[in-house]
Amino acid sequence: MNYQYWHPKMETLPRADLEAWQLARLKDTAAYALRTPFYKERLTRAGIREADDIKSLEDLKRIPFTTKHDLRDAFPYGMLSVPRDEVIRLHASSGTTGTPTTIYFNREDIRRWSGFVARCIYGTGCNKSDVFQNMITYGLFTGGLGFHAGGEEVGMLVIPSGAGNTTRQFKLMQDFGTTVVHATPSFLLHVESRMKEEGVSRDSLRLKRAFAGAEPYSEDTRRRIEELLGIDVYNSYGLSEMNGPGVAFECQAKNGLHLWEDGYIAEIIDPETLEPVPEGETGELVLTILCREATPILRYRTRDISGFSTGPCPCGRTHRRIRRITGRTDDMLIINGVNLFPSQIEEVIMGIKEAGNNYLIVVEKDGSLDRLTVKTEIGPDIFMDDSRPLNALREKIRKTLQASITINPKVELHEKGALPVSEGKAKRVQDNRPKEV
Repeated sequence: MNYQYWHPKMETLPRADLEAWQLARLKDTAAYALRTPFYKERLTRAGIREADDIKSLEDLKRIPFTTKHDLRDAFPYGMLSVPRDEVIRLHASSGTTGTPTTIYFNREDIRRWSGFVARCIYGTGCNKSDVFQNMITYGLFTGGLGFHAGGEEVGMLVIPSGAGNTTRQFKLMQDFGTTVVHATPSFLLHVESRMKEEGVSRDSLRLKRAFAGAEPYSEDTRRRIEELLGIDVYNSYGLSEMNGPGVAFECQAKNGLHLWEDGYIAEIIDPETLEPVPEGETGELVLTILCREATPILRYRTRDISGFSTGPCPCGRTHRRIRRITGRTDDMLIINGVNLFPSQIEEVIMGIKEAGNNYLIVVEKDGSLDRLTVKTEIGPDIFMDDSRPLNALREKIRKTLQASITINPKVELHEKGALPVSEGKAKRVQDNRPKEV
């Protein structure tokens, strides 16, 4: 395979040169961080009073972790490290669980961010002949404008369709010959499930690739989307605190996500002990951004669960790869003492071809015990008025889940379209247990 490089020299930089670049950029980032009251106090306590006090990459470990609570406490301008009149854009989290986290960008920050997203897009085989339909939320959420700018940087025709309105999405695909889309994996599955009722044939579409992100999803989900739509699906990783999309991406080899180390320093830690995990083991991803001046963030605890891939990638890139995000430390469910991640249930459901594309996990209290119910829609080849295949499918899902998660769940089967569909990040869990006070 002929692999494409957006920035060939940087993407294949020898390890020693890459680490020298990181050290120089870390010093630059620390210099900006020292301009903020939050980091000035933290870095001074760590013995870093000026950028030159950082002598090696190991000095990064002297700095305490930064958390989402720190960013909220600094709202609105406590993390801003450049004059207010140099800021040209801000992005923010929804703030549905508290004060939003706000990130600021100057013109150079936007330029760099667009370049990293372009690197991701081009590395999947896209070029300026492609038509890119961006089916993700625009606005304060970083996914919309982040991918939009990256697509324009590559030179693709970008259609800013936004999320939802499936009928209009199909019309745009057919009218303009869309070849590449960006969406959440749950919305891609929803799009496929609506094709028949919308009268859209696969032959009427020119789709070749999809970028999927914004929510954890399993390899089985990727395979299902690829098989149903007949396209290549590439895993994307980013978060608003680190600009948004463009942190890590799969290349054409689909051999893990290349984390762009000229823009970020990655660590994997044990979320309980906060110590580094052995190479290749799973833990919490911690990131330091090296490519943003207006809002420097050092050693940010992402809460995302991943690990470093070992061995080289066939594409020849030298940047370390992270494995697919399998969940978040704050998404973990504890059910009767058993730790469970929603992604484990998704993996089972998507691996059973008779099951549909949509599911919901419900946790309730039954006396002193927790009760787990998994609701899933059925596939097109199963009919609700035939009890025998329904019972067989229900039992198959229950046994497979029990073998995987060691919990015996109740399984409910529903008709296609019966469960709610989210146009943004899918809401897969309803935890109805009383909140502890």
